[in-house]
Amino acid sequence: MAGWNADTAAGPLGAGTITLVEGSSFCISAANGDIQPEHPHGVFYEDTRILSRWNLTVNGQEIEPLAAETREPYRALFAGRVPRSDGYADSPLIVERLRELGAGIAEEISVRNYSSDAVECVVALAVESDFADLFEVKEARIQRRWEQSRQPDADSLTILAAWQDVRKGVVVHSRDADVGPETLSYRAVIPPHGQWTTHVSVVPKGAGPGPTAPFVHPAAGEMSPRDQRRQAWVSKIPVLQMGNRTIERTLRRSYDDLGALRIEDPRDPDRIVVAAGAPWFMTLFGRDSLFASIMAMTVDPSLALGTVQTLADRQGAVVDLMSEEEPGKILHEVRLDVSSGLALGGKSAYYGTADATPLFVLVLGEVSRWGFGPDAIAALLPHADRALEWIWSYGDRDGDGFVEYARLNDRGLINQGWKDSWDGINFADGRLAEAPIALCEVQGYVYGAYMARAWMAYDGGDEALAAGLRARAARLKKQFNEQFWLPERGYYAIALDKDKRPVDACASNMGHCLWNGIIDEDKAPLVVERLMSPEMFSGWGVRTLASDMGAYNPASYHNGSVWPHDNAIIQAGLLRYGFVEEAQRISTALLEAAEYSEGRLPELFCGFDRQHFAAPVPYPTACSPQAWAATTPIYLVTNLMRYNPHVSQGGLWMDPVLPESYGDLHITNAPMAGGRITIDVSGSDATVQGLPDGMVFHHGTRPWMADLVQRAELPEKD
Repeated sequence: MAGWNADTAAGPLGAGTITLVEGSSFCISAANGDIQPEHPHGVFYEDTRILSRWNLTVNGQEIEPLAAETREPYRALFAGRVPRSDGYADSPLIVERLRELGAGIAEEISVRNYSSDAVECVVALAVESDFADLFEVKEARIQRRWEQSRQPDADSLTILAAWQDVRKGVVVHSRDADVGPETLSYRAVIPPHGQWTTHVSVVPKGAGPGPTAPFVHPAAGEMSPRDQRRQAWVSKIPVLQMGNRTIERTLRRSYDDLGALRIEDPRDPDRIVVAAGAPWFMTLFGRDSLFASIMAMTVDPSLALGTVQTLADRQGAVVDLMSEEEPGKILHEVRLDVSSGLALGGKSAYYGTADATPLFVLVLGEVSRWGFGPDAIAALLPHADRALEWIWSYGDRDGDGFVEYARLNDRGLINQGWKDSWDGINFADGRLAEAPIALCEVQGYVYGAYMARAWMAYDGGDEALAAGLRARAARLKKQFNEQFWLPERGYYAIALDKDKRPVDACASNMGHCLWNGIIDEDKAPLVVERLMSPEMFSGWGVRTLASDMGAYNPASYHNGSVWPHDNAIIQAGLLRYGFVEEAQRISTALLEAAEYSEGRLPELFCGFDRQHFAAPVPYPTACSPQAWAATTPIYLVTNLMRYNPHVSQGGLWMDPVLPESYGDLHITNAPMAGGRITIDVSGSDATVQGLPDGMVFHHGTRPWMADLVQRAELPEKD
């Protein structure tokens, strides 16, 4: 997902951390609800840590954690007890903290007295705001020191900060508190078996002189703005029931996480896009947001349209060596506040990625077949064509027919595919590949982009453009199978290096090439055999790198770990080439892995063999929730349903191959061409109700874009 070089790795959050997400804001705290500045904790708003310390004590004692429950992605309940000062084990004072995240946080703090005597309590909240840039916190190297002033008032504490010409602020508010410059304190006598409660909020202060908008506590029985937003999301997405209740729970958790990861385009608040993931990537990413939106098409296809439109608005227009922007290129990531200069490229948008540009065209093709208005698609076609121009020029600088990457400055990413860690691309003996590097999966994405744009051209009557793109795709496929295939090993090279030598490590990347159909039919069985071998398949999924490779490390980021989204794309490729049993095996393994994390798949987990450890071994710094991990269960089940619409062709195709253990599937309120349909799947049988006029249900598999393009080129027979 979001890349890192050797000196920019994220530190672990620590055991028991709780992460809340709402829009582009997020909160990381300890299991008792406290936020500690020495850890990567905090409340983050627009990529700035507006709250770096939030420590609750009762009578000078820190709270011992008992439980923490995430009720919604943006709300958590913490329970703890106050240690006794006399040394006895059991404490009569129980503390509950109900926290809700928005543009800041609101917290209800309650202290319950379970003893038969009244208890005098001094409740205190220590408050700090360091206004650190997200990258400073993530990389544990806070460099700036802000000049601060603290202004305690009757019921609030305002912290103002300045660094060079940048001004920030935060307001902490509580009606009942004795407000000091560093602490809010409360004195209460809690009666026997009684309770004391207060409310406190923290919100960022705007740049202007006016008052800060309060974080409103809803009245009893009313919904907060976050609840209202969630309810609006729930009302528009499918409702599912599945015979296997465990898988149903996982899918519902995926729906919730996807809803929480939706963010507004700052330039167009009505347009919703998908953020990459929490905690460090709550912003728009090219590759991540595109993949997540395409994997969630059956839940909300408008996310894909919004993501493509937003990326089109920010498409590269000039050559900038620092940000790696180039005409036609699709960005890697956007940051809202990069005043620290630590962000990639040192600017708000960074373009150092080789795959987002072809993926942009490919996803637009998917959006077009889901039946959005022709005007919306037509407005995006010039952007698709500029993306193709980038592929042919800047993407293929040496004119060899392949898209390569090499970073343009020492602040950019060393590796610029989805395995974008500094050591992610290596030879079988463990040596690192040197740039320029042509990744195998990127060539597959380019092939898919050619086919998608060719079909849109045929659909729009531009047969000349379509024929030209079809010819380019055919040449690329032939060249790819000649230069990336390793006949003596029976698999594809992960890449070609600067000297056009095949980088011969056995890696999961070639599974993405199955997804796009660039692999020759006669080579597919050998590829599948290798992907499902004991060296590649851990029992929980396909590893990023085979265990017999020199760089293999099951606890590494990209050299032996298991990534759910990677496996979901491989599963789709297996189904495309007819390997149903293998696709079912990957799907079941991942859905079983989700059971060990309350139905939520993390960004990645370690690649230890399932026979070695009975549960998936967590990767210490994995993002959770993370967009393409959240959409993986949705994509796995959708693919096994073989559920594919093509509105311009007037059809919905379905040919289910769900394993028997999944049970029957009933889905209502599923979006389809502006309407809503009901789907029932039992074994290999499927029925659909409520299809819009002009749409016909076909029991079978949808023709691929490549097949449609080929058919369109065939001359009509008398």
